[in-house]
Amino acid sequence: MPKLGESVHEGTIEQWLVSVGDEVGEYEPLCEVITDKVTAEVPSTVSGVVTELIVNEGETVNVDAVICKIDTGEEKDESELSQTDETQPENDGARNEATQRKQSSDNKDQKEESSVKPKNNGRFSPVVFKLASEHNIDLTQVQGTGFEGRVTKKDIQHAIEHPETVSRSNETETNNEEKNSSTQFSNETTHQSQSQNNQSPTYNQGSTIPVKGVRKAIAQNMVTSVTEIPHGWMMIEADATNLVKTRNHHKNAFKQNEGYNLTFFAFFVKAVADALKAHPLLNSTWQGEEIVIHKDINISIAVADKDKLYVPVIKHADEKSIKGIAREINDLANKARHGQLTQKDMEGGTFTVNNTGSFGSVSSMGIINHPQAAILQVESVVKKPVVIDDMIAIRNMVNLCISIDHRILDGLQTGQFMNHIKKRIEQYSIENTNIY
Repeated sequence: MPKLGESVHEGTIEQWLVSVGDEVGEYEPLCEVITDKVTAEVPSTVSGVVTELIVNEGETVNVDAVICKIDTGEEKDESELSQTDETQPENDGARNEATQRKQSSDNKDQKEESSVKPKNNGRFSPVVFKLASEHNIDLTQVQGTGFEGRVTKKDIQHAIEHPETVSRSNETETNNEEKNSSTQFSNETTHQSQSQNNQSPTYNQGSTIPVKGVRKAIAQNMVTSVTEIPHGWMMIEADATNLVKTRNHHKNAFKQNEGYNLTFFAFFVKAVADALKAHPLLNSTWQGEEIVIHKDINISIAVADKDKLYVPVIKHADEKSIKGIAREINDLANKARHGQLTQKDMEGGTFTVNNTGSFGSVSSMGIINHPQAAILQVESVVKKPVVIDDMIAIRNMVNLCISIDHRILDGLQTGQFMNHIKKRIEQYSIENTNIY
């Protein structure tokens, strides 16, 4: 088990991507490991044949523990290798014929089964995505043999070597529609694949859900946070009317020029970064009998994907413009939804900002991302009647909710920090806000 982070001392094997007898190359992924809310692929350090899987799926092991054995073939005798080479051609014909028959039979079975149920669970690793795109393989038509029907690297390699096993056209179309079926099917299956990946899991009444993988890691981290950290909570209300005008003024041109959206969240993250620079005690962690104030301002953002939660990090957020932060948010969110986040993307967070307003929330209390000192919830921007100079006006208002580690922070420091953010948000305007 490799060390996947500075503070990571153990990991849980979520699933094996190889089986005993599989040939693996150096740097090819062996398994997926859960550590601190992230699924990371463990690559092979050598090339060879997998001889033994020592650790079962779902087991937690310490760093540097042996999880599998790989035979590199270096100890084989040359005479043994020569004998193998001599005898192999004699059996190749029979083996190939038997293999072809078996494959032909398997292909028929697969075609019959495909009309009844999906061929895989719609979850693909980055390696699988890469191989499929390089060889123009439709992932919805690949039979998954991995955990819970997941497509493995071995399945993709089989599809590449035997393209007849992968349906590349909609065979259920009528003869009159067959002329354009290839193009139509490609578009349809792409849309279907994306829809499957974006669908929320279904839960049946009376059923049970095994807790494992990312969900188990989240649970453990939340329990640690609640039991170790004495939480405090505060909420303030900020006038975001000028912020809304500023964002609306720039959003169309920004999308056209940059290719991604200019969101409200980017403005809030920028305001938080500025406030952390002015109030460094919020950018700290509790370690034993001392408080460590971090030099870098690295803001963690919560990204949900189906039933999983990831917390990637915007590094050096105080040094980035609103555009730079918007780009980071977009890139990290896309990585999370396509299963492409790395351990490096998750490391080093010093403060967490959660965009709960995207779900319509107007007030919430977040659980601190241990061992950080605080987490800020940005709620929905809503229109409200407010009193300004003894007159009632309709303004765009937003609630900002913060949970703090009361060992580190008190109401004074927290109030000063929140008022700094409030002031910064209310200062945004078309005239004095530089997006770039």
